[in-house]
Amino acid sequence: MTPAERLILETLNREGVLPFDRFMELALYAPEVGYYTKATTQIGRKGDFYTSPSLHSLFAVLLGIQIEEMWVMLGKPNDFAFVEFGGGMGFFAKDMLDYLRQRPLYETINYVIIELNPYLIEAQKGVLKGHHAKTLWVRSISDVGSFRGVIFSNELLDSFPVCLIELKEKKLVELGVCLIDGKVSETTMPCRGEVLKYIEDFCPQMLDSGLYTEGYRTEVNLNIRRWLRECYEMLTEGFIITIDYGYSAAEYYAPERERGTLLCYFKHTVNEEPLINIGEQDITAHVNFTSLKRWGEELGLTTCGFASQGVYLVSLDLEQAIRHLYGENPDPFGIARLKGLLVPQGLGESHKVLVQYKGNEQPNLKGFQLSNRINAL
Repeated sequence: MTPAERLILETLNREGVLPFDRFMELALYAPEVGYYTKATTQIGRKGDFYTSPSLHSLFAVLLGIQIEEMWVMLGKPNDFAFVEFGGGMGFFAKDMLDYLRQRPLYETINYVIIELNPYLIEAQKGVLKGHHAKTLWVRSISDVGSFRGVIFSNELLDSFPVCLIELKEKKLVELGVCLIDGKVSETTMPCRGEVLKYIEDFCPQMLDSGLYTEGYRTEVNLNIRRWLRECYEMLTEGFIITIDYGYSAAEYYAPERERGTLLCYFKHTVNEEPLINIGEQDITAHVNFTSLKRWGEELGLTTCGFASQGVYLVSLDLEQAIRHLYGENPDPFGIARLKGLLVPQGLGESHKVLVQYKGNEQPNLKGFQLSNRINAL
C-alpha cells in the first residue's frame, strides 16, 4: 500500500465518501505523499511522461523569443517578472535563460518558479546554478506579490483536480470514491450546484437533448477559474501563456467523446484507472480552453490568440532559435527531434497555446501570425 493510498483510506474512514476532485487532489498533491509532492517524482525521460521541454531545448528558446517580444510591448520595464508554474526538472528555465543571457532582457528579468515539491526545488537549483542571481522560488503566486510580466504554464491545468460526472437514467450524477470491503472504489453522488452551473454554461444540451448515451462520462474543471482569478489579481500588466492538452468546449463535450479525457500515466504507460497506483501515477484531464477564454474575459483579460503548439512555435523565429542552438552547422539528429514538438503526430496538434493579456493595448503577437483560432472557442 502506498503512503497516498493509506492517507486516502484514513480520510474515507473518517468522511465516508469523497468527490472525485477531492480524491484526485490528495492523490496528486497531499504533502510528502502525493504524486507531485513526493521525493521520488521525476518528469521527462526518467519519469512517467514526456513534456515539451524534455523533448528539445528549442521549445524554451522559441518561448524566449516570444517573451522578449512581450517585454518590448510592455515598454521594456526594468522590473520584468517571468513566473513559471511548476518548473519540472528546471530544464525549461535553464534553456530559456541561457538564450536570454545574450539578450538585453536578461538584465531586467526576474525568473520566478512556483513549486510545491521541495525535492524538485533542489533539483531545479542544481540545474540553474549558473543563473542563481536571476531566479527565485515560491510556493504560490500570492507570494510573488503584484508584478508586471508574464505568467507561464506548460501542462499545468491538465493536472488540476477535476469533478467526474456521468449520465445515469437521463440525469447527471457526480462520481466519487468510497470504501467497499476495505478497497477504494467508485460511487455516485448528487451533482453539486457549481458543477451543474458549469454544464449549463458550456454544454447545456447534455441536460436535455437526448444526444448523449446512458453512461456518458466526462470531466468538469472548476479549479481553472480559481487559478485564473489568482493570476489576474497578482498581474498588474502583462500576459498569461497557457500550453496544454485540450479542446474547445464543443469538441470536449461532443456526444461521441463518451468516456471523457481522464487518463493516468505510469512509467510511460497509459491507463484509465485512477483508483490504482495511488500516489504513484499521474492523473490528467484535458483543458476546456473555452472556459479559460470566457472566464478570463469576464475578469477583464484580452484573448490574444489560440493555436496548436506546432503552428504557434513555427510562427516564432525558428531560424534564429536553431542558429542559437547549433550555429551554422545544425545537428541533423537534433533537428529530427524537433518533429516531436511541431508535427501533428507528436505534441504539435495535441497541445494548444492560449495567450491572454491584462492591460490597455491590443497586442498583435508574432506567435499567431500563421494561425489564430480564437473563433473556435
